[in-house]
Amino acid sequence: MAEKLDAKLRTEFGKGAARRIRREDEIPAVLYAKGDDPIHLTLPGHDTFLVIKDNVNALITVSYDGKKSLALVKDVQRDPVRRIIEHVDLVMVTRDQKVQVDVPVTLVGESAPGTSTFLEMGTLTVTAPVIDIPEVIEISVEGLEDGTVVRFEDITLPEDVEADYEADAPLVVVAIPKVDEADLETPSSEDEEAAEGDEAAEAEGEEAAEGEE
Repeated sequence: MAEKLDAKLRTEFGKGAARRIRREDEIPAVLYAKGDDPIHLTLPGHDTFLVIKDNVNALITVSYDGKKSLALVKDVQRDPVRRIIEHVDLVMVTRDQKVQVDVPVTLVGESAPGTSTFLEMGTLTVTAPVIDIPEVIEISVEGLEDGTVVRFEDITLPEDVEADYEADAPLVVVAIPKVDEADLETPSSEDEEAAEGDEAAEAEGEEAAEGEE
């Protein structure tokens, strides 16, 4: 289901104009259409944030200048410190179209006690119907033992979703974390001598105190 956003045509460009737009809680955007010139838009800041925050491949019905277009979010630029949205790229699509997108991978369940899970691929590039793009691809690790490797051939993609990976491509590795050898090192001779020196100094202090009494 496509979210709805009311946009405005943008006539000002450049960094100064972009800053003014953001100060008004709006976001500069560009809508790309195959064979046509890009359409420069201004999106409502809060509403756009709500649409994008949980879905990196959000499908949007964007209204502007008396027109409506079905669009897919293709790129979101964020401020690296404040994490606010600075710019959005949209691409015009049709409802019967299939698109190639990167979908986040998420792990479900708990592996065997004492083990940890290591995600080898944080996203999968898939081809999916534009009206039914999965928000995430779930991989179950419930009860998996040390040494288990979940490969591409082991997972089931959602219906009508395809991906082109080698069957034995590793997605998740389950293993018992190795203990850092530095944590197991015995104190060095220098550390022992320093400790003995501290103990000797402490003993001398106690003898001196007894003498004063």
